[in-house]
Parts: sequence; structure tokens; C-alpha cells
Amino acid sequence: MAMPKNESGTTSLSGLDIAGAFFAPIQEAGPPSPTKRHIKISIIGTGNVGMAITQTLLTQDLADELALVDALPDKLRGEMLDLQHAAAFLPRTKIVASTDYSVTAASDLCIVTAGARQIPGESRLNLLERNVSLFKKIIPPLVKYSPDAILIIVSNPVDVLTYIAWKLSGFPSNRVIGSGTNLDSSRFRFLIADHLDVNAQDVQAYIIGEHGDSSVALWSSISVGGVPILSFLEKRQISYEKETLVKIHKEVINCAYEVIKLKGYTSWAVGYSVANLAWSILRDQRRIHPVSVLAKGFHNIEDGEVFLSLPAQLGRGGVIRVINVPITDEEADHLRGSAKTILELQEHLGL
Repeated sequence: MAMPKNESGTTSLSGLDIAGAFFAPIQEAGPPSPTKRHIKISIIGTGNVGMAITQTLLTQDLADELALVDALPDKLRGEMLDLQHAAAFLPRTKIVASTDYSVTAASDLCIVTAGARQIPGESRLNLLERNVSLFKKIIPPLVKYSPDAILIIVSNPVDVLTYIAWKLSGFPSNRVIGSGTNLDSSRFRFLIADHLDVNAQDVQAYIIGEHGDSSVALWSSISVGGVPILSFLEKRQISYEKETLVKIHKEVINCAYEVIKLKGYTSWAVGYSVANLAWSILRDQRRIHPVSVLAKGFHNIEDGEVFLSLPAQLGRGGVIRVINVPITDEEADHLRGSAKTILELQEHLGL
């Protein structure tokens, strides 16, 4: 095919498909294989947390397309361009951004990080009410454009807002997941590993319940390298102080507060945590994560519909099942107390 000439007689690519000029077509090429899956993830909110999640997802080569949505158009475009300019150093991922939710159409996974910030002196309930109003603007359009998506809620208070997202979406509960205590459990594993001088990946330990001050540390199920810690200590008649366990749990709760005090916000750890959940879901890994799920019916929680974190198996369908992890009577009491705390907040909202 002859290429068009400009006025000086030189070849011009103006008005021509450059890719078509650059590549020679393959003879009798058929359409792309129908088995190839295009994975799309949408992230709502491009603050520190949203961008940490985005950056982590990009480096892990999980999605073919990332869609970013935010209410601030200039910041949104700036973040998109900044990421696009790194294309030469990253796996090939299409990055799009808009204030219009239509950009999220046909998403496999929608991750919501947007949320109102607490005003000094503002009550937790008032902050929650403002976030509920915000979710009423976020969730319906996500459902409209991606009716088959799975929702991951990261915005705080995550357990109540996951419940709100579930109600607003009309999705089955297995497709609405809160990031919950997945990060709390990572902090827990780190602190235990630090005490024992082992790799955190060799520590199996869960924080369950509320992502907050009423969370529950499952000491009875902690193992290191497959060895249950508490029963091991008891069999070897090695004494330990319960206060030490309580102190480690308090450290887990205070971790986020310390990071916020020092740098103003948390971002990187939650970025890795949520990307970890996305990987398990979209790659159908069927791994166990402590995430916020509809907890009614588990561990004698019967008072109402409440989302809180329990060890759950995640895969392409979202929550596949909740693990029947054995817990002590004391841990069960704390868990029901955690559920009560969340239910009281929901009742105040008058939902």
C-alpha cells in the first residue's frame, strides 16, 4: 500500500493507522481466541490508599485494564498520566480514568476506597452518616455498569460500609467483601514472627471480628511452621503470661494509629493487603483470608445481619465458604461482642 505524501513530497503518516503501517498482516489470520479472558479492575477513590492499591496491582500483572474513578478531575488525570508514563517499566495494562462511572463498565472487580474524612471533633456516627450518603452515589452506578462484578470495600468503618454496600447493591452476600482484618492479621503475624525471630509467612494467625478496637485475636489457632503454639508451650510446660498476649493484640490495634501519627496516613500495607485479596479472587486461588463477610449464623451470631471478619475461602465467585475455625468460649464471647458493637452503629443509622 502506498503511503500518502505531504506537500514536500516526503512520506506522511497523517490520517493513516500507524500500527497498520508499522506491521505487516498475517495471511488468513482469524479472530482472537475466545478463551482469552480480559480482566478489568475498577478502583473508586484515588487518595493515598486507592493509589497504593493501584500501584501494587500494576506491578503484580493481575489486570488487563484498570479504571480509576474520583470526584477530583485534575488529580484523577494527573494520577492516570503519572502511571501511564511508567508503561515502559510495567506489565502491559490499559489505564483509564474518569469522574463518570461509565468508565467502570464490565469490571470483574470493583474496589471502593473513597470515603469522607473525619472533621476534628466530629462523632464517629456523624462521619458514618456522611459515608453512607457517599456510598449511595457510588454503589448504584457500579452495579449498573458491572452487574456481575465482585465488590471489595476498603473505606472505613469497613464492616458497616460493607453491609451498606451489600444492601445498596442487591448482590448476593458472597459478592460483597470487606477488606476487614486481612491487614490486621498481617500485622499480627509480623509481631508474632518478630517475637519468635521467624519469617512472617511461616506464621498462621488470625484477627477476626471488627476491623477496629473490638477485634478478636485467635490465640488458640496460632501455629508456626505447622506447630500450634499454645498447645506446644503447655505440653513442654513452658510458662507464658497472658499479659504478653494481650500486649501483642494491643500493638496490632495501635499499629495503624502509630503510622497515621508518624506519616499522616496508612497506604502501602493496605495496598498489598487488598491486592492480595484481588489476586486470590481473580486467579481463583481459593486461599483463606480473614475478611468482612455476612456473619449471621456463624459462632451463634443470630441477632441481626452484620458483616465482620471471619476466615473465608476466596475465589472467582467471591466468598466460596467460611472456615469453621475452632475458637474458645472466651474468643466466641468477644466475637459476639464485636458483632454487637457493629449492630449498634447500624441501628443508630436507622437503616
